[in-house]
Amino acid sequence: MTNMAEDLKAEAPFGAGTALPSPTGRTNRSSREKKARTTDYVIYGVLAVLVVALMVPFIWMLSSSLKENNQVLTVPIQWIPSEFVWSNYADIWTRIPMMGYLQNSLYLAVIITCLQVLTGSLAAYGFSKVRFPGRDVLFLAYIGTIAVPWQAYMVPQYIMMQNLGLTNSFNALILLQAFGAFGVFLMRQYYMTIPDELCEAARIDGLSEYGIWARVILPLSKPALASLALLTFVNTWNDYMGPFIYLTSNRLWTVQLGLRSFVGQFDAEYAMIMTGSVISVLPILVIFLIGQRYFIQGIATSGMKG
Repeated sequence: MTNMAEDLKAEAPFGAGTALPSPTGRTNRSSREKKARTTDYVIYGVLAVLVVALMVPFIWMLSSSLKENNQVLTVPIQWIPSEFVWSNYADIWTRIPMMGYLQNSLYLAVIITCLQVLTGSLAAYGFSKVRFPGRDVLFLAYIGTIAVPWQAYMVPQYIMMQNLGLTNSFNALILLQAFGAFGVFLMRQYYMTIPDELCEAARIDGLSEYGIWARVILPLSKPALASLALLTFVNTWNDYMGPFIYLTSNRLWTVQLGLRSFVGQFDAEYAMIMTGSVISVLPILVIFLIGQRYFIQGIATSGMKG
């Protein structure tokens, strides 16, 4: 009888011998949840403010492109034009050879991007998967060139291109920007996440180093390749000083140099400059929207050893 009573007491969910859930425990858990929600709201609010702050210049640029020239710099800022001047987007094509400038920028951006992806991925494969004496020292020395400002070697670089007869041509810009230490660093950090056993197995199967790079490494490196391609394309498209130094002929100007045509001796046509800026941003926006998934994945995983 005693054993039966004890069994019934143990089976009773809230019997006399069973402890009820503590109200204090529920209160603490509820308090922690409220604090967590409050923290999330604060973080989201701060992020929303930062996004708005970052978008303000672009909103002002878009608004200014739809105004008359004398309305761009009004104080206070008129965010919504009183009258939308859509003709700016038609006039700019006749005021300057905008199509030619866009074609020049696109040509340089595509060629330089392809070359940097090719050379960067090849060099990164050598620095990450091929063992040779002095590899790490050579890599550190090469990466160290990132710390040298471009202004330090700008003049000697120009003299070299001038002696080679490459000034006032796209070849100078392509040759100078076909190799980049940052691209090698980015690709090498991603290649370090790929197991070395894959390369060893490919070597045993008889693949050469170039075959391993092309048939094993590259198919696994789409996020890093997309990240490098996007960063290089944007950097080349927005480059102003390079074309300004090496391209003197108007027919070779990029869109960044072309927009300078609206800056006169005593005044500047700000509405047209903003219109051209909006047009020049559109290709970059389209490319980023297409490759954003790979870009974010490549940036997030580069440098993670696993």
